Parts: sequence; structure tokens; C-alpha cells
Amino acid sequence: MPLLLTEADLARVLEMRALIPAMREALRRFSSGDVVQPVRSTLRIEPAGGYYAPMPAYLRDGRGGALGLKSVAFFPGNAGARPTHLATVLLLDPATGELLALLDGRLITEMRTAAVTAVSVELLARPDARRLAMLGSGVQARSHLRALALVRPPASVRVWSPTAEHARRFAREMADEAACPIEPAASVAEAVAGADIVVAVTSARKPVLEGAHLEPGMHVCAVGASTPDRRELDAEAVARCRVFVDSRAAARIEAGDLLMAEAEGRVGADHVVAELGEVAAGAPGRGGPEEITLFKSLGLAVEDVASARLACERARELGIGTTVAL
Repeated sequence: MPLLLTEADLARVLEMRALIPAMREALRRFSSGDVVQPVRSTLRIEPAGGYYAPMPAYLRDGRGGALGLKSVAFFPGNAGARPTHLATVLLLDPATGELLALLDGRLITEMRTAAVTAVSVELLARPDARRLAMLGSGVQARSHLRALALVRPPASVRVWSPTAEHARRFAREMADEAACPIEPAASVAEAVAGADIVVAVTSARKPVLEGAHLEPGMHVCAVGASTPDRRELDAEAVARCRVFVDSRAAARIEAGDLLMAEAEGRVGADHVVAELGEVAAGAPGRGGPEEITLFKSLGLAVEDVASARLACERARELGIGTTVAL
């Protein structure tokens, strides 16, 4: 019978330390052609201003493969009342198509997104990068701080939020986990000044990070915008960076940060250097210590399917979860 894993179950079985290498391998296989996955199809839900996307993927590997689908909804208007991202993951048997597990997808999305960003930092940030700027102070900011601590433990963190109290609360509540000073910043410019790694995890529609904010040697992770009508970086910022993506095909349809910079004539369609999975497989990444690198994250179904498989394997080992008859 299928296994049901709630968010509470997943909190017990999903560990960031195991998830980061799992995401690195999933991205490598995606870019190597071992994943069958269509570009995400997104429905705009009005009048709520939400988005709904079914995300299937089939991962072929030496472990029997993984097959599944994430059903995900993004409703920005939920902020403050309920989660803005709502998701469920179905995991199927690649040999028979039978349902193996039904998993809450919210925590999977939160953690795998941060794990993929950590992979980008591992592969593209300077080895000595230790000063972190966090733009955004919500759930993803917290998860990202935990993930980055495993690959580039920060010596200092500055956090900015459009709501100043949110930044102050983040600094208070995450201080013990960070094991380093966390300072709320009054502006994006103040947060970013002197940073080695800049993580943008906002719900912004218009740019918050400008080209004028960037400094040589930075690694920028643009995570918050995943539709063609939203962006966190202005065109100048994109133009100044050596750009990497999780999926070239998805970026041509969904990456508002890149598409709007192209539409404004600041970059060409060839501005993307490589997929992150290609770098994981050995392709060139950062070109030098002064170069500014950008990872534009959109989120791939294979990340969810690989995360679900990892969670189910661990859950069965520990006897966690509930079997259900449908």
C-alpha cells in the first residue's frame, strides 16, 4: 500500500546534509540527459492572482530510477495567513506505474530549493566566500541559511526585508542557528555592500537588486521569481554577471530576470553560460576570483522526485509514515 508522509513526518526524515548531494546528482543527471521532464506548464488563477503547475519527472539512474509528479500552487496573497506555496508530491514505481507514496510537498519544496542554491554556492562561489547577504526574511531565507551553513559557513549575515520588523525578527530568531552575527539592513544596498554571496528570496515583482549593488567576486542566487512577469534583478545586474541556470529550456520561458533583461536589450539569448548540472559534470564554472556569477533558480520537477525518493527510503528505514489504501 502507498506510504503517506505528512510535513511532520518529512521534518523527521529529510536532512539537508543528505539532500544537497542528492540535488547535485539530480541536476547532473538532468543536464546529462538522464531525466525525462517537460518544461513546467503554469496556469494563472484569477481573481486570486495565483499560479498552479503540475510538474512530472522521470529520473533514470543505477538505483532503479524515480518517477513522480508534484502538484504545486503559488498564491502570493496567502502571505501572513497561510503558506504561499502549497504542494503535494506523488511518487510512483517506475517499473509498474503503481503509487508508492503520497507526500506533503511544502517542506520538500522549501528544502530542495535551498539545497540547490547550496549546490550553486559549492560550485560557483569563491572558496573563501563567507559574508552573506540575504534579501528576504521568510521561510526560504531561513532554509537557505541552514543549507549554506553546510557548504560555506557564513562569518557574517546581513538581512534585508521590505518590512523592517521582519528583518529584525529574522536576525533575532536565526542568531543561534547561524553561529555568527546577523544584522538587519535598512536597505538592499546596505545588505549587499561587501558581501561575497547574495541570496534573493523575495516575492518581488520588480527588481530589488540592481547592477550598481554588485561588486567583483560576488556569487548571486536569484530564487524568488519563477514566472516571466516577475524579477528580483534589474537588467544591469544580469548583464554584469556570468549566468548559470538549472534548465536552459525553462529559463527561456519562465526566468523573468533574464527574459526582461533580454527584452530591454541588455543581454542576448546566449547570455546563459551553462546549466548548473553541466558544471556538476565538469563544465567550466567561475572564470576567476573577480568575476560575478549568477545562478538563476527556477525549480525542477526532478528535484522534487529525487527528494521524495530520498525521504521515502529514510522513512521506511525508520518506520515513519502511514500506509493507506486508496
